[in-house]
Amino acid sequence: MPAIDKPRLRTRLALSYATATVALGAVPVAVAGFGTWTGRSTQPFGAAATSTVSNTPAVLATVAVGLIVVALAAAPIGWALAGRALRPLRELTSAAAGATADRLPGHGELGRYEEFADLSATLAGLYARLDAAYAAQRRFVADASHELRTPLTVQRALIQVTLADPDADEATLRAVCAELLQVGDQLERLVTSLLALAQGDSRVAEPVDLAALTVASDTAGRTVRTDLQRAVVARADPALLASLIGNLLDNAIRYNVDGGHVEVETRTAGAHAVLSVRNTGPVVPADAVEKILAPFARLGPSGDGSGLGLAIVAAIADHHGADLRVVPNPGGGLAITVSFPAA
Repeated sequence: MPAIDKPRLRTRLALSYATATVALGAVPVAVAGFGTWTGRSTQPFGAAATSTVSNTPAVLATVAVGLIVVALAAAPIGWALAGRALRPLRELTSAAAGATADRLPGHGELGRYEEFADLSATLAGLYARLDAAYAAQRRFVADASHELRTPLTVQRALIQVTLADPDADEATLRAVCAELLQVGDQLERLVTSLLALAQGDSRVAEPVDLAALTVASDTAGRTVRTDLQRAVVARADPALLASLIGNLLDNAIRYNVDGGHVEVETRTAGAHAVLSVRNTGPVVPADAVEKILAPFARLGPSGDGSGLGLAIVAAIADHHGADLRVVPNPGGGLAITVSFPAA
């Protein structure tokens, strides 16, 4: 799209300054001239008054020339004053134009005017948020690369060892293929989790019943106690909420103890549709709750988990404006509650 030429604020301010100067100077001259032409001179009646009237055109011509001179002088003066007043804006523009992901401008007090100070503070807050987002993105990419590299390295090692074994028979090859399939499944789950985390900004919004979604979740072969009452979220993406519930159940079952249990409850509490998942499991320190909500964070042996389950839950809850509470159970395990705005 071609650029559209727009008037410069500095030029407009300079012209406005010059116009206002000439207008203010012309008003008293016009009043005086009008009084003189109508014979309302302040001079006494007689020759002096006649002289004033006769000299009026020359006086007005002199004043008009003076006003032109004033206008010509006011334009460059207004240009200089406008440039001085707009200097902080140019500095902000220059700083923003040179901003990159690796180098964001810092906060500096620009100008003596409140408007520029407010703009500077607003941009400083924006740069701080961008810097935090870029840092989180770099950490996430580094963690994701590490997580993806591990199963790929295992696959490569299995293939190389098998190819280097001259005595490898059909049984060996079948065993290696089975191991490769397991590693492939791990990779697939990891990629699926990454996609769910990246697609947490879906804009689909419709009423969704948490109880119905929980019933539809795959709980076959799992020891899950349910107390499901109708709890309708006002505006939600059904696919994202299904992912949230699935990740909560997977996390509660995977990080459990032998003979442990999982409790799932949905209910409406006031203006909120509430989903609660509680499980038994290892004791989780209270100061570790924030850590386990971060991507790829694990408190113990990872097993076949990707370390993204609760990170996905937190991202989906934040996207829906839900309140996420994660509280360690005194005997071990977690109590996780997600409160959505109810229909």
